Amino acid sequence: MSKLIEVKIDSLRVSLTNQQRIVVLKQVDAERFLPIWIGPYEAEAITIALQEIEVSRPQTHDLVKNTITSLNAKLKRAVIKTLKDDIFFGVLVVEVNGKEVEIDSRPSDAIAVAVRAHVPIMVSEKVMDKASIIPEEGKQEDEIISSEEETKQGSDQLILGEDRLSIFEDYLEKKNQSKRHRR
Repeated sequence: MSKLIEVKIDSLRVSLTNQQRIVVLKQVDAERFLPIWIGPYEAEAITIALQEIEVSRPQTHDLVKNTITSLNAKLKRAVIKTLKDDIFFGVLVVEVNGKEVEIDSRPSDAIAVAVRAHVPIMVSEKVMDKASIIPEEGKQEDEIISSEEETKQGSDQLILGEDRLSIFEDYLEKKNQSKRHRR
């Protein structure tokens, strides 16, 4: 496996053009970002976990975490492992009887479980090299709000408007053009 890079959730955003949700991951030790398109339910599940909102019954991602724990296994990390044809592939790395086992997962689900279990989120170096974005020089740091600041402000601030997507406009445009060319 290629080298893994630790990331944290920078923010959850919404594209005003198509209402798709995007989770933006930020490399822990650099100003490099990885935007990943996710579904609205997964965005909500991640938001609930980040804000530590109490729910009356376990959600699906809680069920996965609880199942791993109940089976005397330990969730070690979530990994965004590969990128093929503009689709990200992830795994949950679980330790069972002293051996690490990879469980295939959509990245959004792996992130939602990782946030609940308080384990690292990792991205393969190849994926980061291929799909990450480095903001332009001169961009104000306050243009990028960290998930910690957003969670303190409340869930309404987690889904942000088009003006907050400015550093991702080129990326979004490339993805939209790529999808149009395939049709």
